Amino acid sequence: MNKNNFAKRPPMGWNSYDFYDTNVTEAEVLANAAYMAEHLKPFGWEYVVVDIQWYAWNTTSRRPEFQYIPFGHNEMDEYGRLLPCPEKFPSSANGAGFRPLADKIHALGLKFGIHMMRGIPRRAAELHLPIYGTGYRADQAADPSSICPWNPDMYGLRPGEAGQKYYDSLLALYAGWGVDFLKCDDICATGFGPVRRYDRKHEVEMLHRAIERSGRPMVLSLSPGPALVEESWHYKKYANMWRITDDFWDSWESLLHMFERCEKWQDHVFQGCYPDCDMLPLGRIGKHFGEERVTRLTRPEQVTMLTLWCVFGSPLMLGAELTALDDWTLSLLQNRELLRLVNGQFVSRQVLRNSEECVWAAADPRTGERYIAVFNLSGTAREITVSLSECASMFPEGVFPVEEAPLREVWSGAALSPENDTLQARPAPHGALLLHSREILFQQKFWKGRNTWCIADFSKRIVGTKDPSKNQKDSF
Repeated sequence: MNKNNFAKRPPMGWNSYDFYDTNVTEAEVLANAAYMAEHLKPFGWEYVVVDIQWYAWNTTSRRPEFQYIPFGHNEMDEYGRLLPCPEKFPSSANGAGFRPLADKIHALGLKFGIHMMRGIPRRAAELHLPIYGTGYRADQAADPSSICPWNPDMYGLRPGEAGQKYYDSLLALYAGWGVDFLKCDDICATGFGPVRRYDRKHEVEMLHRAIERSGRPMVLSLSPGPALVEESWHYKKYANMWRITDDFWDSWESLLHMFERCEKWQDHVFQGCYPDCDMLPLGRIGKHFGEERVTRLTRPEQVTMLTLWCVFGSPLMLGAELTALDDWTLSLLQNRELLRLVNGQFVSRQVLRNSEECVWAAADPRTGERYIAVFNLSGTAREITVSLSECASMFPEGVFPVEEAPLREVWSGAALSPENDTLQARPAPHGALLLHSREILFQQKFWKGRNTWCIADFSKRIVGTKDPSKNQKDSF
């Protein structure tokens, strides 16, 4: 299997963490899945991901002292593989695991994902439990010197056959459950505080092999960040997504830092390989963190966040309680013109960035379709001048044609016309404008994939239609 075919565009979906922390239940997952199927699936949203400690009993019962209860009761089979807690997921009882829940989500036309901590349960190693289908034991696979500094559940795995066999058995179990998406934690950047390492490469490789051996395509997402850009080759070779930030929450300061991270990672976005800006803290969040609230981001800041994530090409995972979305937030998530940017075909480049403003440009090399994102990073209204030629200079010749036709502003629908190679844009404080060329300029060329170029001349211009010579379909 080619793992880059598992996610030909950045995954889009919902994750339970931002609202439910460790305490989401089966009924709550299904309610959010039903909402997604009805209101968001037609726009490309499709993954439903159950986040951390779905196997743990009595979660959140000792907050605020502990987020993850030390030496707590975790549901586990006789081979040291964690199972869903039946108190939270009743359909998992009697060895059914997540299969009944996954079947219900698949029946909605959606995909099912789960969180995992890297390694093997400490309790399994202490009990010397057998590894399924082998002569190895859990204590032979476990590395007791490799522990997560913020979660007490697991030991890392040693390199070698025993550890690989454990991951093989685990991923075979997940494949049998019907898992489509796997978020692995404490692996992308290990350690705690300002100094992070990428010292569990062998476990990433083992997971990659275990997915291949399972026979089921599963998107592999690595957390937490910040990922190390010098290790980008390794992330791209073995994973589909990797977090480029620590947990992202709803503050302007955190959002402002993402511009620097996106600049650093912009050359590493490829089909099947996506630097991940983390979940989108929109709508209602924080319930089981003891601070249920509507996102602290202002409306202009929410527009900025979605515009940056999309123009950069990040996966999009919603952290909100979907059933509580207001109409305005829902309208952001149903903006087809915005979501075209994450169809897996656009190549994006930062054009300029300073303390007050930032400009990105994106182009689809197959068609010449293009976007310009203009961000006001300051706290006051200001006019930002954008050079079309400067945008075009970020791409190979012909990919981003400079034309003075009107551009459509995606969020408002207003038209903005360039003059003498420049655009004058006026985003709100902390806000963004996203400008879209409505002309599709079809190219005669061989297209080799995102960030790979083989350009010939433009041959045909069609406004508002598809190329009749090709069997093209809209992304969503």
